Amino acid sequence: MCKFGDSVINQKTAGIYQKKVKGKPIERGVAFPTCISVNECVCHNCPLESDQDRQLLRDGDLVKADVGCYIDGYMSVAAHSFIVGSQPTVQYPLTGVRADVMMAAHVASEVAVKLMQPGNTNSQVTQAISKVAEAYGVFTVAGVLSHKLKRFVIDGNKAIAMCDDAEHKVETHTFELNEAYAVDIVMSSGDGRLKEAEARATIFKRAVDKSYRLKMRASRYLFNEVNARFPALPFTLRSFNDERQARMGIVECLKHELLQAYPVLYAKQGDYVVQFKFTVLILPSGPTRITGVTCDLDGVQSEKTVNAEVNVILAQSTKVRRNLPWTVRCTEEEEKAPQEAECPQQRKGCCSLLERAKADVGSFCPYWFPRNGTYESLQITAYCAVKLFLW
Repeated sequence: MCKFGDSVINQKTAGIYQKKVKGKPIERGVAFPTCISVNECVCHNCPLESDQDRQLLRDGDLVKADVGCYIDGYMSVAAHSFIVGSQPTVQYPLTGVRADVMMAAHVASEVAVKLMQPGNTNSQVTQAISKVAEAYGVFTVAGVLSHKLKRFVIDGNKAIAMCDDAEHKVETHTFELNEAYAVDIVMSSGDGRLKEAEARATIFKRAVDKSYRLKMRASRYLFNEVNARFPALPFTLRSFNDERQARMGIVECLKHELLQAYPVLYAKQGDYVVQFKFTVLILPSGPTRITGVTCDLDGVQSEKTVNAEVNVILAQSTKVRRNLPWTVRCTEEEEKAPQEAECPQQRKGCCSLLERAKADVGSFCPYWFPRNGTYESLQITAYCAVKLFLW
């Protein structure tokens, strides 16, 4: 399944955006290797074909599929939790603690998106997620972080923690316009503590700030391949033609910290772990979720609900109503100000949409057009409408 997921991503990305830069095709493909984590296995499970202990899926297993793709360094990620085999229905619903975990993860996802507004902080999101988990009687998984995405950077410095954990502290930061985040929500019926599996990791990433002169031939082969094909993004050992040589070379690279491993993480046996991951863009119109699978909750019945404070957040709209430039009323002081002066309304933010027009058409600002209290010129309205449509 992991191999199939990567092949689908490579196939789909190869067929879009065929533009070339300096005669070379734009880079595209897998941003994070496909992972299939089953039941109490939480993340980073990407077995190789040579592994002897490959797991077969059974009816009732809870599977977490985690994928990521990129084009020209701009990436998006997604993960979803599925139940193998017969699905819960209204007549035969998912109930008990399993329903609580599923609902908690879904509601926490909705709350996180609602709060990712410019000016809010990551601490607000963390606290809200913790309140959702408390309401449903489940636990957030410690150590899971949601990172800011940048070009060729899948784990930016800005991060959102699932809970306030002393071992995984993150700096408080404010969300800003035009940022992108990989939001990772993981809930567990257990205590939320993870441990590394005995199985060796198969996903790694280049540590760009480290250097060392490798001794082994296999190590040099692997490291050269990584620098050429995966200089910034995570990769799996399955990507190399000689898997055996790659396994040999990875040891020395890890020893000297040239590569970072993504260990396979597990909760306690029997714990029910649900994951939803999606990509969020903080746009002028509001935070927008651009990836992820719609969660069907018709067959999920939990007897628990969130408190009034969380309901207030859920009732918020993610869409932001913006004052368009031609509907902003000018004050008397603005009317008397010289035409070449800085637009006072611009300082208030009403002209943010028109800022981009300046680079295209020169000094264009509604403040430089005649006004009689409102921007009533049909010519101005038509011009702005066309520009907004093109944007």
